[in-house]
Amino acid sequence: MRKIVQCVPNISEGRNLELVEAVVNSIRGIADVKLLDWSSDADHNRSVITFVGTPDGVEKAAFNLCAKTAELIDMTAHKGGHPRMGATDVIPFIPIQGVTMDDCVQLANRVGKRIGEDLGIPVYMYESAAKTPSRRNLADVRRGQYEGLPTKMAREDGKPDYGPVEFNAKSGATAVGARMPLVAFNVNLATDNLEIAQKIARNVRHAGGGLKAVKAMGVKLEARGIVQVSMNMVNYQETPLYRAVELIRAEARRYGVNIIGSEIIGLVPLEALVGSLDYYLGLEGFHPAQILETRLWTDED
Repeated sequence: MRKIVQCVPNISEGRNLELVEAVVNSIRGIADVKLLDWSSDADHNRSVITFVGTPDGVEKAAFNLCAKTAELIDMTAHKGGHPRMGATDVIPFIPIQGVTMDDCVQLANRVGKRIGEDLGIPVYMYESAAKTPSRRNLADVRRGQYEGLPTKMAREDGKPDYGPVEFNAKSGATAVGARMPLVAFNVNLATDNLEIAQKIARNVRHAGGGLKAVKAMGVKLEARGIVQVSMNMVNYQETPLYRAVELIRAEARRYGVNIIGSEIIGLVPLEALVGSLDYYLGLEGFHPAQILETRLWTDED
């Protein structure tokens, strides 16, 4: 079985598309790596890039991307709606086929160590690659964001896992980790009141007593004059997409607000969509094997 790893770096630039294209180009042409998708958001001022490949190919591509981002992005001038602490804000490695989570943890550590040593960027390991339990949750690692890094790094418990312990003003810091697939899922609301989105997000996210395996925050989309509940569905099997939509719908109703749409950032497993399809259509006895494309992808007659 061929070994396949997925990597989904998030970079702190979503407005200068020529710059983003240059970063994406840094991984094109690398042997045994396939670029699957990339998308940019001007309000978040962030881009999400997705590629897959062999462990060796993905390792090289992830470092190349981080090096190009460090060259082109200056965090001292960065503003955006999404929490961030570095030019290459986060690099997760995800086991897809023929590799284990432990393989991805080892890969993450090799890349994190090289970023720290060769690029002089402080690196914090997170999720399954975390060195300490307090750094497992990405939100905890990123708390204080870029602006809080100097104070954070001066504390003993804030020192990075790899790289310099001095603040890198241009590139900030990078979180490198290993995790299972997640779905970046946003629900848009028919209001420009950010406080409403923030209150709903608090009630939706697991940390606020909401849905298991869901991280959420309220974000204002200035260009559209609306707000959204921006979510990471950390485990779509434990909490399917439709459950998050329906809870947000119920919470929004308290404020006289409607849902006007939703979006998925990057790629999504088919299984995550099938669950919501089944729910909203009320299908009886439905199985994913009934989807035409899934049969084309198998050797079954």
